[in-house]
Amino acid sequence: MQPHFYAILLAGIAGLSMPLGGLLAWCEHISNPVLRNRVLHTIAAFGGGALASAVALVLVPEAAEALPAAWAVGLFAAGGLVFYLVDTLLQRHGGSGALLLAMLLDYLPEAMALGAMLVADAATAKLLALMIFLQNLPEGFAAFREVWSGDSPAWHVLLLFLGLAALGPACALAGLFWLAEAHAVLGGIMIFAAGGILYLLFQDIAPKAHSSRSSAPALGAVAGFALGLAGHLLIG
Repeated sequence: MQPHFYAILLAGIAGLSMPLGGLLAWCEHISNPVLRNRVLHTIAAFGGGALASAVALVLVPEAAEALPAAWAVGLFAAGGLVFYLVDTLLQRHGGSGALLLAMLLDYLPEAMALGAMLVADAATAKLLALMIFLQNLPEGFAAFREVWSGDSPAWHVLLLFLGLAALGPACALAGLFWLAEAHAVLGGIMIFAAGGILYLLFQDIAPKAHSSRSSAPALGAVAGFALGLAGHLLIG
């Protein structure tokens, strides 16, 4: 199989877990309100833990190796600042999409890295695609619950998620053709995204995932980070 078709296939499969997670959230019907609240908070926390692992184990370390220290710190801070401004703008207009933004900030740079990785190590690229799929599934579930208000048909949101997932193959192709040797550019994109994810994680995702009635969400966050750690150790 040609590398560009391989990049499209792997990134496409990895991204499909976003609409799949949304579909599972749409079909979810837990009648017990206490149990339902606990499950939804735990899934959101799991997604947050997975995002934290992406920042700590993939985005920042990979970028730090490719960039001078001053650039790395500056771009990380810039990512947090830019998404502070984006989040503030969303709140002023009554929108809520922190999980969706964080999911994209994680998925798109990793899709670029996946495409770039195909040049040197196709086997590791396959494993990375699997880990992206597993991370995006709970993130897609939680993001759907956050974005869908019930005022519009759920399939509108699912189509949005499907369209966003389609950005992954485009990013993988960019990584394959233009960024495989441009390590500094890819590193800059990744660490900028890491700053944005960290801001959204503490500003919006973690507070909403917290439950005063149960410790299950906190354990869910640990499980999400453990998933990312397992993938990192397998890839490494």
